[in-house]
Amino acid sequence: MHTETIAPPDLAWQEEALCAQTGGDFFFPEPGSSVREAKRICALCPIRSTCLEHALSNDERFGVWGGLSEKERLDLRRTSR
Repeated sequence: MHTETIAPPDLAWQEEALCAQTGGDFFFPEPGSSVREAKRICALCPIRSTCLEHALSNDERFGVWGGLSEKERLDLRRTSR
């Protein structure tokens, strides 16, 4: 019997992310809270595009990823179809 092994995703890029150095509170705020600070940090992050790619390909539904909020990512997915 042959069983297929599923490799875990390579998330080493997250170690370089500015959010990993600042903590997740900004990136997963309470509903209705501002994401302005998270977006400011994302704008300075060298791996912002990798983060956004990850969020879109893994259908991340919560938090700020790659500088975009949940709603902005949903809108992006809708317009790119």
